[in-house]
Amino acid sequence: MNVAIGHIVQDGPFGGGNRFVVSLADALTEAGHRVRYDLGADDIDLILITDPRLRSPNVPFAAGAALRYLARRNPQAVVVHRINECDERKGTRGMNLRLRTANYAADHTVFIASWLRDLDVWRKESGQSVILNGADTSIFHARGQTPWDGTGPIRFVTHHWGGNRLKGFDVYERLDAMMGQTEWRDRIEFTYVGNLPADARLTHARHVPPLNGEALADELRRHHAYITASVNEPAGMHHIEGALCGLPLLYRESGALPEYCDGFGVSFRPETFEAALGSYLDAYADLVGRMPSYGNTAARMTAGYIDLFEDLHERRDAIAARRNLWRNPLIFAANQLPV
Repeated sequence: MNVAIGHIVQDGPFGGGNRFVVSLADALTEAGHRVRYDLGADDIDLILITDPRLRSPNVPFAAGAALRYLARRNPQAVVVHRINECDERKGTRGMNLRLRTANYAADHTVFIASWLRDLDVWRKESGQSVILNGADTSIFHARGQTPWDGTGPIRFVTHHWGGNRLKGFDVYERLDAMMGQTEWRDRIEFTYVGNLPADARLTHARHVPPLNGEALADELRRHHAYITASVNEPAGMHHIEGALCGLPLLYRESGALPEYCDGFGVSFRPETFEAALGSYLDAYADLVGRMPSYGNTAARMTAGYIDLFEDLHERRDAIAARRNLWRNPLIFAANQLPV
């Protein structure tokens, strides 16, 4: 197959979507398929839309270009739309509408969590799958990580590329404040890796600028425990990378986090945070023993995409025959707007 991916890989730390494309492109190439990042050839078999925001610097094409490609150049190509975003994630307005509009072009929709599939972000006109995110175990692994032995402070870490408060700063600031209290001062340490919101104030915690690849994995393995307090997280990569580095998860009951973290940590709500932290410390030794079986790896993820792509490619004639690009001319036209 000749696969066109609608994302240009950026150097350095650039969020989970970037790491997804690197893993998928490598796996496709290893499986004997060709990968490109534009629609400049007439023999593209599958088009993967990853983001509806054409003005983003890492988006070479979106739904409008895919529709034009099908109409003018190659109607036998298959379009897959990967949905990994929503308004609920950052408190924005308009993203869900953009996703629904772009989804008009899709022959098949992939969600990175069941929670996303249940939101109003797609048109329910295409086939659909849930393929969970996974991280590269050649980088994110537990070799060299030393679990907490129950003495001294337990070292928590989290990491986020985006510096939005909904990444969990209500809880991270609370944990930071607890580190200054007599009850917790000598029991916990906390490192935040990544970009901070402009108004964030971490007094006791350690802050590390964004890291990527081996440097990030090395930093994670210096810790004992991973916390994620992200609100309405569509899936994310941060907790996956922490788990694969051997760190049991203390995670918020929100968005896709339960689907990714269940069985490998302790969940909390803001009102139960301190109690959950105590339960986590009590259960830590048991949780450490479970971490080697955490299964959200890049190998599993990319195998899911390749199986899907190959199946769609085999059925491309039937898919093209039932497709009607002009079923709603207004939505077709809306996808041509350069936004």
